Amino acid sequence: MTNDIENIHWDIVIIGGGATGLGCAIDAASRGYKTLLLEKEDYGKGTSGKSTKLIHGGVRYLRQGNLSLVLESLKERALLKKNAPHIVHDLTFVVPTYSWWERLFYGIGLKLYDWLAGKEGIGSSKILSKKETINMLPGINPKQLRGGVLYYDAQFNDTRLLINMMQTAKEYGATVLNYHEFLSFTKNKAGIIDGGKINDSRNQKRFTVHSKAIVNATGVFSDSIRLLNKSTIPKIITSSQGVHIVLDKYFLPGDAAIMIPKTDDGRVLFAVPWEGEIIVGTTDTPVKEYTYEPLPHWEEIDFLLNHTAKYLTKAPTRDDVKSVFTGLRPLVMNGDTKNTKSISRKHVIEVSESGLITIAGGKWTTYRKMAEDTIDQVAQLTELSHVKSKTENLHIHGYSTNKCAQDFLGVYGTDANLIIELIDKRPELKEKIHPNHKIIKGQVVWAIQSEDAKTIEDFLARRSRMLFLDAKASIECAECVAEIFKQELKQDDNWKHEEILRFTKLANLYLLHKE
Repeated sequence: MTNDIENIHWDIVIIGGGATGLGCAIDAASRGYKTLLLEKEDYGKGTSGKSTKLIHGGVRYLRQGNLSLVLESLKERALLKKNAPHIVHDLTFVVPTYSWWERLFYGIGLKLYDWLAGKEGIGSSKILSKKETINMLPGINPKQLRGGVLYYDAQFNDTRLLINMMQTAKEYGATVLNYHEFLSFTKNKAGIIDGGKINDSRNQKRFTVHSKAIVNATGVFSDSIRLLNKSTIPKIITSSQGVHIVLDKYFLPGDAAIMIPKTDDGRVLFAVPWEGEIIVGTTDTPVKEYTYEPLPHWEEIDFLLNHTAKYLTKAPTRDDVKSVFTGLRPLVMNGDTKNTKSISRKHVIEVSESGLITIAGGKWTTYRKMAEDTIDQVAQLTELSHVKSKTENLHIHGYSTNKCAQDFLGVYGTDANLIIELIDKRPELKEKIHPNHKIIKGQVVWAIQSEDAKTIEDFLARRSRMLFLDAKASIECAECVAEIFKQELKQDDNWKHEEILRFTKLANLYLLHKE
């Protein structure tokens, strides 16, 4: 494959395999541009795989008065629901209220949210009595509760959508590669970027690619790529980390999520049912160092636990946390890097003197629009013929409005039937990889054969969400998953042993250990 990649003169090379990068790959490839995407690690290893799992219209931005971002988010939410209904679904939220003025204030705010959504709205918000609120939120603490406000937004499985986006890009002709690191730029005599040097980390091979344009879609790592191009430029990215904890469904047994619009320090807090568990988040803590696996601070864990305890009948403790994960927000600097909560989530496109196109900022919900704007910019700056974006009406791989008979395979959409065919041919693949979870061996094989999974982490963290839902269980089934990978990839016992050790070390970062 290396020779093929080197010999093609690409229209667009995209660096970064998160939501923005894969969104750009779909947009570019569907317009007919020769597109190559390179991801240093695995798709969604960074920020895009560590979200709050919400596709929201930006209700939190109403308080900031950012109506344009709310309107954009509402439109993109509707498009995602239309184009990926097997992954994106409606979710009911309740804002618990503790005074008459809160019910009035949030009731009016969410009616405005309904109005802004217009025909793209999911359902009408409504003021709830105390009894109705308790019925909607069985785990809510009734003490001092006056009622609540109900509204609707959407939820998704972030890395499952990413995998389907990768498959979609490939179906439209893009070449998409994980575990390929961008090393440096090449330039013509005029100092304009015309390609770059790449490292295939799995096969330890280096090669050069040639392209009319290069898009930097690396999120919090955007400045690292920009500095490869020119070492004297000012940074444009700042970041804050958002910590989430995962609790047993016992703490909030209903189907509705809780939204706390303002905590003691002004943050928004969610408690969201997801994949049979409860996700609580998030924090907003400025950080200076950016890594793929940022670590939570104990203060952030305690913040989430303490605030959750205020609203639930049973107060969770550190011992109740099944997993903790931390993501970094790629925020474009606006002069105030101390108060990251106030920094706009709108995206920015920067074009360097040498032609590097950087797309920065934004949020999961608006990835499609970010990609459209970026590829429009690419077409404008190069000799590429301008083709209008097609992604508003482009179905994501797996598109299905029918629920799979095997409900736990529903997130695969149309691929669920292919997995069922696979396990019919190989009945041993019906076995679970862990007794407490529904994930079966057939999903592991499918991930290897059809979803670019190359490590057991790729499967346990992102093709399935075992690591995020139950870190202890993910360690317990690592040997089983590694054996399947060993057989499917024709590896040896040393490879298997190293994979288990590497994954176990990672998974321990998702467990809460005593200080």
